[in-house]
Amino acid sequence: MTQRRGLAGVALALAALLGAGCAGTTGVGYYWQSVTGHLQLMQAARPVDDWLADASAPAALKERLEKARRIRAFAVSELALPDNASYQRYADLQRRAAVYNVVAAPALSLTLETWCFPVAGCVGYRGYFQQSDAQAFADSLDPQLEVAVYPVPAYSTLGWMNWAGGDPLLNTFISYPEGELARLVFHELAHQVVYVQNDTAFNESFATTVERLGGAIWLNRASAQTRADYATFDNRRRAFRALTRSTRERLKAIYDDTDQSDDAKLQRKALVMNDFRQHYAQLKEGWNGYAGYDPFVTRANNASFAAQAAYDEWVPAFEALFEREGRDFARFYDAVRALATRPKDDRHAALRELAPTSLAASDTFRP
Repeated sequence: MTQRRGLAGVALALAALLGAGCAGTTGVGYYWQSVTGHLQLMQAARPVDDWLADASAPAALKERLEKARRIRAFAVSELALPDNASYQRYADLQRRAAVYNVVAAPALSLTLETWCFPVAGCVGYRGYFQQSDAQAFADSLDPQLEVAVYPVPAYSTLGWMNWAGGDPLLNTFISYPEGELARLVFHELAHQVVYVQNDTAFNESFATTVERLGGAIWLNRASAQTRADYATFDNRRRAFRALTRSTRERLKAIYDDTDQSDDAKLQRKALVMNDFRQHYAQLKEGWNGYAGYDPFVTRANNASFAAQAAYDEWVPAFEALFEREGRDFARFYDAVRALATRPKDDRHAALRELAPTSLAASDTFRP
């Protein structure tokens, strides 16, 4: 299972692109792989028009690029998302992921370790363009931490690279189902609207809200067959999200229990994780052989569950804010920008007031 923008979300990788990290967190080697990796990605990108005019380009790719072009135009005209150079080019990276993220958490906590960078602030992941580099960093972490390495199909440079051609469409996601492709593009463009340092959950939940709202509008105007195909994809995801969300809540209750010893908590945790895998096996029985979530289940630990949570924590609050602003995207973005200027504690208090009794029910941590 791939976190996007990942988590797309598709996960935000500006931290891996725009600066060597703060002292003690990141060395020259990390900065070098970040810069060279992104430059290679940018150099591989060509304008969509060039691909469409290329007689050697596969017909299936051209069809997807035409679809992506319509999605990009829709993002501007219907969702008030930025009209700029991003997603006007395409690159085939010859690999399955744009970057590989590393996340880590203690054995009895769902709080991610963080790394700090001068532009992006402190975030709960480290991004690498080579899987081997990501794994090497993961292996270097404290063995008492639970660690996960996962592929990310897309990332956002927050509009900082639009002068150089913008974030390109990639082979890592161009073949997604139509509704999912639309959602990913909407999510990444939303990061160019609002980004707050040191608040990953705010940033990802906002972008996830935009992708959900925009994706629903796009699919409502799509063909019946497109909606049916997407429903199959989405129903699996919703079922899996419900399972991971309930598992996360059970784990949190264990970790927050101050009356039990660490050994007792570890025993209870093991039972919950066993239940999680058993229930997943039952889910799969009705999926006609689909196994897209197997990688997540295989590596499932506190780190992977905590990373997932960042994508949906404040989604109900942002959805409530969208309704409050009359379902007008421009007004909604202005309201989110206003929230972004407030101190973090005040910002979160305002979000809780918007959806005080609702836990996140988002389905956007992408396979």
